[in-house]
Amino acid sequence: MSDLTTIARPYAQAVFKLAKEENATDQWSENLAFLALLMQDAEMVGVVKNPKIEKERIEQLILDIAEGKFDGKTVNFIRLLIQNDRLLLAPQISELYEQYKSEDEGYVDVELKSAFALTKAEEKTIGASLEKALNKTVHIKANVDKTLIGGFLARAGDIVIDGSIKGRLQQLSKRL
Repeated sequence: MSDLTTIARPYAQAVFKLAKEENATDQWSENLAFLALLMQDAEMVGVVKNPKIEKERIEQLILDIAEGKFDGKTVNFIRLLIQNDRLLLAPQISELYEQYKSEDEGYVDVELKSAFALTKAEEKTIGASLEKALNKTVHIKANVDKTLIGGFLARAGDIVIDGSIKGRLQQLSKRL
């Protein structure tokens, strides 16, 4: 766990609690994803890190880019992040928020990497196995990773299931 995630956690928890109380988890999810995407832009990061640019100007820039997308509470949250110099944590806050949301709704997002493209039937079979192992509904996001040689690698939050040939070879080399 990174230090940034540790610092972002209280913000994500507070936002999730507020979103649950207001029954607005999807809206907050969209807003945080937008803010996270914005804070991953190199030019925007440069602006935020520049000590010569006033915090009010950074806030106005974000609101101008958002073009009225944010409600009053989201704007207040952005102000809080800016005042506490935590705006660059938006990607971590968004990621943690999504974890809290999926946990609350009883599903888990799984990143599934395989050496070759999976058919729908293979994806469904692996999904059923993961649902049984994790005891949650699984939403799979499948990607191809040629470095795996064969098999698959599933990542659900902090849980990693390595069924790849590359992983097995690494385990074998450690044993030898």
